[in-house]
Amino acid sequence: MAKVKLTVNGRAVSGDCEERTLLVHFIREKLGLTGTHVGCDTTQCGTCVVHMDGKSVKSCTILAVQASGSSVTTIEGLAANGELHPVQAAFKEHHGLQCGFCTPGMVMTAVDMISRHGGQLDEQTVRKELEGNICRCTGYHNIVKAVLSANAEMHGGAKQAAE
Repeated sequence: MAKVKLTVNGRAVSGDCEERTLLVHFIREKLGLTGTHVGCDTTQCGTCVVHMDGKSVKSCTILAVQASGSSVTTIEGLAANGELHPVQAAFKEHHGLQCGFCTPGMVMTAVDMISRHGGQLDEQTVRKELEGNICRCTGYHNIVKAVLSANAEMHGGAKQAAE
């Protein structure tokens, strides 16, 4: 057994697990944070995306022991003071979901994408960067719309190339 120490959603946590335990399973099973989903275990679907040290990662491809010492943000850590994160609110407003299974990973990917591009996003970039996240329900149109809307809101109405 290995001891894993993390900061998850701003809270110091620790737990014992087998050395082969994936970060996604540690988050779900040891910490009880079930918003991070398990879809494929092969880094194909993106339902398990979390932020580790500020960058989006697929938690099904990282061992919990590899993440030890890191700061992790899950979908549960985005909302603040009872208010949805702007990306979560945009997904709700633009109906960027249907069954909701892929939504946590899509939201976490979008937050990172918006952060990295500093307000300079267009439809083509959003679609390209969402390639690692599979949605079997929506056709992506409203997801892209939600990401562009959140981008504009988070960057003071920054002009988007899609407009």
